[in-house]
Amino acid sequence: MKEQSNIPVTKVERAGKFVTTGLKVGSNYIKHYTRKLMDPSVTKDTLHQDNAADIYSALSELKGSALKVAQMLSMDKGMLPKAYTEKFAMSQYSAPPLSGPLVVNTFMKTLGKSPTQLYDKFEMHASNAASIGQVHKAWKDGKQLAVKIQYPGVANSVKSDLRLVKPFAIRIVGMNEVDMDKYFDEIESKLLEETDYKLELSRSIALSQECAHIPNLLFPGYYSELSSERIISMDWITGQHLKEFLLTNPSQEVRNKIGQALWDFYQYQVHKLKQVHADPHPGNFLMREDGTVGIFDFGCVKEIPEDFYVNYFLLVDKEVLKDEKRRHEIYTNLEMIHPTDTPKEIVFFSGLFQHMIDLLTLPFTLETFDFGNEVYFNEIYAYMDELYNMKEIRESKVARGSRHSLYINRTYFGLYSILSDLKANIITSQERIQQMIRGEKVSG
Repeated sequence: MKEQSNIPVTKVERAGKFVTTGLKVGSNYIKHYTRKLMDPSVTKDTLHQDNAADIYSALSELKGSALKVAQMLSMDKGMLPKAYTEKFAMSQYSAPPLSGPLVVNTFMKTLGKSPTQLYDKFEMHASNAASIGQVHKAWKDGKQLAVKIQYPGVANSVKSDLRLVKPFAIRIVGMNEVDMDKYFDEIESKLLEETDYKLELSRSIALSQECAHIPNLLFPGYYSELSSERIISMDWITGQHLKEFLLTNPSQEVRNKIGQALWDFYQYQVHKLKQVHADPHPGNFLMREDGTVGIFDFGCVKEIPEDFYVNYFLLVDKEVLKDEKRRHEIYTNLEMIHPTDTPKEIVFFSGLFQHMIDLLTLPFTLETFDFGNEVYFNEIYAYMDELYNMKEIRESKVARGSRHSLYINRTYFGLYSILSDLKANIITSQERIQQMIRGEKVSG
């Protein structure tokens, strides 16, 4: 893949890139409607492919927050047309990497030495490149290391990038601006944290240690002396990303072991630690043929407020939800319905949310769950599509759902998506979750 020798870092340069891309997208729409006039049977498939290619090309050149939003959108399979999902998914671990001189410059600025002075051997060509940074192989004292390097200008451009990318997100997703404003504030706070590599290093060490007892998980060791505000050095973990791993045709037993490990990892964090690795895209996991899975990149960690946690997981309790008054109270606490809603709106939105909750919480209500059940996921995606196209939701004047739900929902959607691709059949019972909370050993 061709390397980038520079990244637009000033607000003017980055804004100019968005303007140019906006013109291309506008031109694509003109072409589409011209074709449509000549042939009414023309679909939007070509339009989506052209727009996805142009937008991804611009975002991958800008990197940072803009590309991260594309990555987030790619995880919500029911949200975007397929062309966008497939193109934006490339940002998870295969964006165009930076060239060598920019890499060396980052080392000199933050650690005062070049890579060759710090490591016994350092591969200048990146092994993986994503939205916030890229990874290089290195060797030190007989150990193979992964060295993550943040792109220049990323930390300083978060706020301006989100303002620029918002119109694209609104148009692609079809979400109204009220929702976007509310949730972009939450996204901004998380992205600012993700650019703080010192914070990520401390969280990586702490959460890895907290979760080390969970069967079939593998975490790298971290090296503070070889890390800085824009560089993190850790052990290199062997394994394959999900797409490549599935091409090896792993056995159902191996799929189940990895799926169970990931399920346990997330339930332990959410229910015991009240903070969670909130970036569950395939680029952050390495699957291994023995059924173990390597986990890294704790840049995005969502801390879960106690009051939100209590109300959110009351949604799993079917007995509680049978009480209409109690259900109304929970929905209000989670900002799914609002004090200004009319009785008609309360009934309407409560019904919509209840059906979605019934679908999404199903695995929690059963002893085991087969995530290879395509009928289940097709029903979810079809219902999400129905919701996104409802006039009442698109024209709602209030954003529905707590800002905290954005990353928690995203975490579970991402986890469900990976488990679905694995076709994992695993134990999902409340009893197992309670065992982990109590610190009891669970089987792998």
